[in-house]
Amino acid sequence: MKNNCFKPGQVWLDTNGAPIQAHGGSVLFINGTYYWYGENKEKTVGDGKYWTYGIKCYSSTDLYNWQDLGFIIPPSEDEKSPLYPKNMIDRPHIVYNEKTKKFVCWLKIMYLEGIQAVTILTADKITGPYTVIKEKFRPLNMDAGDFDLVIAPDKKGYYYFEKVHTELICATLTDDYTDVTGEYTSHFPLEGPPFVREAPAYFTKDGKHYLITSGTTGYYPNPSEIAVASHYHGPFTVLGNPHVGDETDTSFHSQISSVFKVQGKKNLYIACGDRWLPKLMHVPYKAVRDMFKGWFTGDMAKGEQIVKEYNLPKYEATCSATYVWLPIVFENDKPKIYWHNSWKIEDFE
Repeated sequence: MKNNCFKPGQVWLDTNGAPIQAHGGSVLFINGTYYWYGENKEKTVGDGKYWTYGIKCYSSTDLYNWQDLGFIIPPSEDEKSPLYPKNMIDRPHIVYNEKTKKFVCWLKIMYLEGIQAVTILTADKITGPYTVIKEKFRPLNMDAGDFDLVIAPDKKGYYYFEKVHTELICATLTDDYTDVTGEYTSHFPLEGPPFVREAPAYFTKDGKHYLITSGTTGYYPNPSEIAVASHYHGPFTVLGNPHVGDETDTSFHSQISSVFKVQGKKNLYIACGDRWLPKLMHVPYKAVRDMFKGWFTGDMAKGEQIVKEYNLPKYEATCSATYVWLPIVFENDKPKIYWHNSWKIEDFE
């Protein structure tokens, strides 16, 4: 049965009838086709054995119905490989370099030995095969967390990333998009988790540059924040939480991973989010906030108290994660996100 609308938070099946596995993902539009790629969580069942089992890709022409194209970056059984499933592979981002004619993929990886860094791969096609060209890369000699890659109309590239647990960095990319030039700016310095901003999702409209970010609470959702600037490097002005009417302070129980503009529409932007833990939606944000604040300020007893109170698992089973795709509307130039049980592209200009 074909889909004819978006149903945020519900299980989303591909054209074969299987749950879509493209978490922490992004969407590219190439030659009339949309490509949605992301983390495969089908084996992340809560036993700690698998974090991400490869990167998968899907294609669509209507954004409702997606064909499974398989692994574009398959997992590796080699424990020394950055693609080994126990390494914590997060948030793939792929851009196309018109000069080199290569698709360039950056992966955030938290290695088993505790290193948090980037692996970079390239391919001739969006669907691969991809070749690792750089691993354990620490841009600007910094620990690199959640990120987004942005290509400007003049083909200059920018890399927004969380300098782990401290601030957000915007770094200019080299011409081939496989390194940084050394030019960078710092944004949103905060005291630490759960308040430090991560998961940057960039989009631009009418010459303004927007960043949606989340707080730092792992897979547990928290209030999003949106900021605006007149240049890629800022300075950014914080506009507040874009999720209107979200009394739970959980971004409608989701975390936004990317934003894209729908082709042929004047003002329709879609915020692509993951509902990582649909079975733990009863856990209030205040408890999550206090748990992470306790852990990162040395009050371990406070953190463990909340774990026991809500019977939280040691390893999250993100195999049951769903998607929350919602339209962004603009009210007095401020981006807003409202909840919809279901919605259609056709209802927007």
